[in-house]
Amino acid sequence: MKVWPGQPYPLGATWDGAGVNFALFSEHATAVELCLFDLSNPTRESRRVQFTERTDLVWHAYLPEARPGQLYGYRVHGPYEPQAGHRFNPHKLLIDPYAKAVASTVAWDDAVFGYQIGDPRADLSFDERDSAPFVPKCVVVDPAFSWGEDVRPHTPWHKTLIYELHVKGFTKLHPEVPEELRGTYAGLAHPAVIEYLHSLGVTAVELMPVHHFVSDQFIQERGLTNYWGYNSIGFFSPDVRYSSSGAMGQQVSEFKTMVKTLHREGIEVILDVVYNHTGEGSHMGPTLAFRGIDNAAYYRLVHPQPRYYMDFTGCGNTLNMVHPRTLQLIMDSLRYWVLEMHVDGFRFDLASALARELHDVDRLGSFFDIIHQDPVLSQVKLIAEPWDLGEGGYQVGNFPVLWAEWNGVYRDNVRSFWRGDPGQLDDLAFRLTGSSDLYERSGRRPYASINFVTAHDGFTLRDLVSYNQKHNEENKEGNRDGHDHNISWNCGVEGPSDDPEVSALRARQQRNFLATLLLSQGVPMLVAGDETGRTQRGNNNAWCQDNEVSWVDWEPDEQGRDLLEFTRQLIRLFHQHPVLRRRKFFQGRQIRGAEIKDISWFRPDGQEMSDDDWRNEQARSLAVRLAGDAIDEVDERGRRVTDDTLLLLLNAHHRGVSFTLPAHRRGVSWEQLLDTRESFGRRRTRRSVRGGGTYRVEALSLALFRLETGEEEGAQDEGQRVLEQEAEQRDEAVTPAELPAPVDDADVTVESVYCEHAGTIVPLDEGFCRACSRQVSEGDGIHRPITPDLLKQLDYVTTEVPETEAQGAAAPADETPGEAPKDEDDDGGGVRGGGGV
Repeated sequence: MKVWPGQPYPLGATWDGAGVNFALFSEHATAVELCLFDLSNPTRESRRVQFTERTDLVWHAYLPEARPGQLYGYRVHGPYEPQAGHRFNPHKLLIDPYAKAVASTVAWDDAVFGYQIGDPRADLSFDERDSAPFVPKCVVVDPAFSWGEDVRPHTPWHKTLIYELHVKGFTKLHPEVPEELRGTYAGLAHPAVIEYLHSLGVTAVELMPVHHFVSDQFIQERGLTNYWGYNSIGFFSPDVRYSSSGAMGQQVSEFKTMVKTLHREGIEVILDVVYNHTGEGSHMGPTLAFRGIDNAAYYRLVHPQPRYYMDFTGCGNTLNMVHPRTLQLIMDSLRYWVLEMHVDGFRFDLASALARELHDVDRLGSFFDIIHQDPVLSQVKLIAEPWDLGEGGYQVGNFPVLWAEWNGVYRDNVRSFWRGDPGQLDDLAFRLTGSSDLYERSGRRPYASINFVTAHDGFTLRDLVSYNQKHNEENKEGNRDGHDHNISWNCGVEGPSDDPEVSALRARQQRNFLATLLLSQGVPMLVAGDETGRTQRGNNNAWCQDNEVSWVDWEPDEQGRDLLEFTRQLIRLFHQHPVLRRRKFFQGRQIRGAEIKDISWFRPDGQEMSDDDWRNEQARSLAVRLAGDAIDEVDERGRRVTDDTLLLLLNAHHRGVSFTLPAHRRGVSWEQLLDTRESFGRRRTRRSVRGGGTYRVEALSLALFRLETGEEEGAQDEGQRVLEQEAEQRDEAVTPAELPAPVDDADVTVESVYCEHAGTIVPLDEGFCRACSRQVSEGDGIHRPITPDLLKQLDYVTTEVPETEAQGAAAPADETPGEAPKDEDDDGGGVRGGGGV
């Protein structure tokens, strides 16, 4: 075989139509050998080529007779001095860090370790066994592919709805996907899957790791496997496990076909990428690639003990982001996936580790500087998981512009609120409005917040409301793995329950979480299967469960089907209403002559929230009004964005609470769009409640209303009108003549007290003050009974007016519910989620 000098760039194996150029970086190597293998016997070398050319620390050669499909690997010579940070061992076949395809997975054997297993000197010993039979081979790939007229969807951030899924787990049980395609890239592009994604309304799929990865030896010895894939070894290669078409480069074409198909359907593809560590583990791990190519260059080593690795990831090692060639590797990989594979963005696992220049997390580290100036990467979606396991690694809110973040604060606050924890209202207000307290000060927008309640890591949504404790026994680690701080509530029974009340409460809690997620400012992320109530049987760390525990169940029960329809309804609302997808934070004032402030906050009694109300740890209910005529934004063509005004009522009390609906002028009427006490979120009839009237929100529920405008000013564009009409047809709305008869309130007795906290007379709800949410008791120091003397002190003129309660029915025709006085400013106080907080 002819061998020519070749070129040092590009790194990796590059087919140019006439031959293949091979280039490998190694700063400290003394020699490099290219090992070729035949497909007929991939465990045995057919030829070895000694590299004689070295340019700028890159070893290279050109083989004019090599072709796509050629299997290869490297052997790298140099010092084996672990105590000095060097672990060269030419007996170990190594994977090319720039390989575009890897043909198989690691076959675990002692020979893949650079040291002798069982030797008293441990990793200081030296192993001379050949690892070639057990190490996967790299494949030379022909990059040619007919992209045709592939166009990236370029969905704006504020219109994005992310759907996190696992390539295998999503379709492994799908009955309409052919069996040979289930669990593969091709399966994800199947028409039945595309139809489902469209019916759900997601705009982007976020794929859990698809880089070729290592399944750890210890977990395979337990009869399990690394299912999630957060253990990369090939940063350019789509994992061969998810290929239905072959392992000799076909996985690359299959991945491209999947992306092309999803793009054609308007769906973006975001990759969950793991650049913080590799699958080689700690100093006691195998020698598969980076460790044997140049350990001191690729890994962060402990100073002054370079035998050991800095571990900010909990996986044994951390890539060396200080070294320019490591930075180049990551940047080249990212560009490859954008330019060659046409993906639309990335979610960076444990992204804080990428910012560690020396020890501390550096927000302006080299990695971010390079991305910001890169003309390719600066234009795609960039999402950080803003923490790692090192000191100071929790960096939510601290990433720079261009970056969105998984908002762990959002997750925790929303979970705490619906669990009924005290003192959550103030934080919840920020989470509902885009977390301005985290992102506004650095010049970022609400869409910097990737809002989520659940993710692949942790409980599923159904398990979040079914378990107080993790149940990870199936992982065979004695239930020691996984988080203990889940902020979950089992609704009274741990695990499965046949109690209809428990079942109904769990279903309502799932609707509460989904509704909160889809009605919050920011970018919502939904986990595949949560919309149908998928369970992992209490396992909150199913990383090694490549089975029905993790796979999506495509045959949900009746409750799961109801939840799916509810989720679809929520997503339609998300797409229909720009006021839920603002690009700017709220300002807490009237905008461009709008009738009301852009955002207003209310107590259940209809009064505006005061600073004392926000500090009231017993309060678990509030209302927020979002003004559709005060958005202060324009669309892509410069037209002012307007929308309906929406009112959201939230009650995390374990009792029902009556809300007085705001009325900024006479004649205001609110149409109910959603109530989570209903299995579909809304009965077949829509309810209308006049401003100043009351609406009872049941225990642990939320309700959403739209301001009726008569002439429907600020109506949606034509496309949105069509969506609304379709929604109406699905809900089988009945005519007004079919509305239930009005409730007769003539005999209703309403108890009230004077609340010192509110400074006014307030009705009671089941013994609780509707203003301060505290239980009323004699001599509590806050509440006083209503007496004629008290009324005289307050200059009250007493008139017997019955309270109107709207509990699923319109107000009686002969009643006029109370309305706010004309001169009363009922706009909510405190700019939660806007400037000035």
